[in-house]
Amino acid sequence: MKKIFFLSTISAVLMMSACNKDLNQIPISTSTTATFYKSPSDFLQASNAIYADLHNYPVRLANMSEIRSDNIYGVSVTVRDWDPVNDFSPSLAANAYVTEAWGTDFNGIFRANTLLDQITKNGSYIGSASLATRLQAEAKFLRAFYYFDLVKYFGKLPVIDHPVTAPEASAIGRSAVADVYKLIIADLQAAMANLPATYTGVDVGRATKYAAEALLAQVYMAKSAPNYGIEGPGTGSNEWNLALPLLQDIISSGQFVFDPNYSNVFSYTNQSPTTNKEAIFDVMYTSGISGSSDLYGASFPWALAPNTYFLSIKDTKSNGSLEIIPVSNDLANSYETGDTRKAFSLYTAGYTNAGTTEIRPFFKKWLDITKIPAASRFDWGINFIAIRYTDILMLKAECILHGAPGSQGDADAIVNQVRTRAGLPSVTGVTLAQLFDERRREFADEGSRWFDLQRSGNLLTIMNAWIAKEDAQKAIKPVVANYVIYPVPQTQLDAVPGLYTQNPGY
Repeated sequence: MKKIFFLSTISAVLMMSACNKDLNQIPISTSTTATFYKSPSDFLQASNAIYADLHNYPVRLANMSEIRSDNIYGVSVTVRDWDPVNDFSPSLAANAYVTEAWGTDFNGIFRANTLLDQITKNGSYIGSASLATRLQAEAKFLRAFYYFDLVKYFGKLPVIDHPVTAPEASAIGRSAVADVYKLIIADLQAAMANLPATYTGVDVGRATKYAAEALLAQVYMAKSAPNYGIEGPGTGSNEWNLALPLLQDIISSGQFVFDPNYSNVFSYTNQSPTTNKEAIFDVMYTSGISGSSDLYGASFPWALAPNTYFLSIKDTKSNGSLEIIPVSNDLANSYETGDTRKAFSLYTAGYTNAGTTEIRPFFKKWLDITKIPAASRFDWGINFIAIRYTDILMLKAECILHGAPGSQGDADAIVNQVRTRAGLPSVTGVTLAQLFDERRREFADEGSRWFDLQRSGNLLTIMNAWIAKEDAQKAIKPVVANYVIYPVPQTQLDAVPGLYTQNPGY
């Protein structure tokens, strides 16, 4: 199967410092950019480098959305990095997951800014106006993608839309959420207007206009959510009617298909975007590349599965997390009898390793033990579906239930399409609460739960009720509005003291 190697090694002149310990990072020095961008392949490499910062995106979703939510009860025997995320610790600013999210997303933004700047300055070297336009649109899509990821985690952000020097970066404070959204929306509108609907050959898998439409719809819906009294992703803007036409255009395009077989959506033999019609935008991986140093393959399939499970099946390559990160009883018990998604998404059979039996369930949606990579646990060969067609359908139902054009019957039909695939009977009069419950099971282990809770407006009520029921060890602190978003990483606060103010509550 052909795959575009977004997650590939690129020329050293394009690589930013891997260190995320300060603000003073620029994508490429002035002298380097002046000598690098001299051919179409140089610009394509720069574009691929922006995609490369998606590599850890699915693992981040596992660590900062699933573990944060009521889908996981991740209280460890030995304190791990995920414990304070799970426990709503106010001392999260130095957490490795928080630091990685900020650093990697801004790395992608800086790379996008550099490419956009160089297309303006040296675009004549590309030789094709249409390719230059497409690469510019891809860079804007990806910049919007990274900024949207950041605003959902951190709220206010420094808005940087061009390459900056270290001294300039040290003077750019955090902008209001409204200003962050202005850049995201403008970028996605430009991307929609200039990205192709489809690709062929080695370009299959790049962002399309439908990926941009889907992301913009998600932006409008995140904005429309309540703000919980904080400067987070929700602004109460009530823009459901702006999201709906974008979702409907994707549905009406005929480019995507609701797969009647749930497990087929995640099959290792159904990875090509040309055949997996549920995939609107993938983070793409390829395993087994000789000399790849683990760079092309994925690690997210085992992010929420324990190493002891792999040891129990005699796999000795340390696939899996250091300890079990159990699925919550509340989620496991929420599946109706006959729901085929439970057996596919959750491992519930128990296992024994080194004389110890573990009966708590864990997520296994992305695992296929017949596909365990030969060389390394970081080299699994499965794509991550970042934007899925079923999500588009269910987001449409959500908009309708918020008053956008459409009927109750339209919303019911979408939910029943999902339920029928899962082997469940139809329902009528679906409410928003029921829709979010259905989404919880449909998208379990796909990283959407925390953001769904944000958007529902009921995050505090749902999470605190869950804690009271689930938290046997009394380890999790009450969830307050400030915990809807994460703290600014301590590394960023220390880089230029006083430039950023920490998010309240941390």
